[in-house]
Amino acid sequence: MFRIILFIHILVGVICLVTGFAAMIAPKKKGFHTNLGEIYHFSFIIVFLTTIVMAVMHWSSSSYLLYIGIFSYSLALLGYLAGKFKWKNWVAIHIGSILGSYIAILTAVLVVNVNRIPILNNYNPLIFWLLPTVIGSPIIYLIRKKYEIDLNQEKSV
Repeated sequence: MFRIILFIHILVGVICLVTGFAAMIAPKKKGFHTNLGEIYHFSFIIVFLTTIVMAVMHWSSSSYLLYIGIFSYSLALLGYLAGKFKWKNWVAIHIGSILGSYIAILTAVLVVNVNRIPILNNYNPLIFWLLPTVIGSPIIYLIRKKYEIDLNQEKSV
């Protein structure tokens, strides 16, 4: 049973990575970007649910995954809802939360698999816990700034 859940988790995790990246590079308008976002969010739900099941099944060695899953999906959900309901300051919330959830899922993939990757397995695993955030956080900041500038220019027209 665990292997089936793990297979689903990995498969849907790959879908998250692919659709998340595609949504990042897609034009930001209704259609392709929003469809990718729906797939990303739905896939993240399944990743989250399978994380819960696997953490419970192997609690003594994997309980920490539950907390990482809660944090990661919370970011994905917050970003999704901000985009759906267009709250005040929704663009900044959407960008920060969705990209934060992407960093979290990318971190999980790296941390779980780095010991299987030649050359990378020679480095301290802590690097791979931190590297996506160290690289991703400034990118989030720059993208949020870009969209704040774009939105301010639209308001002044």
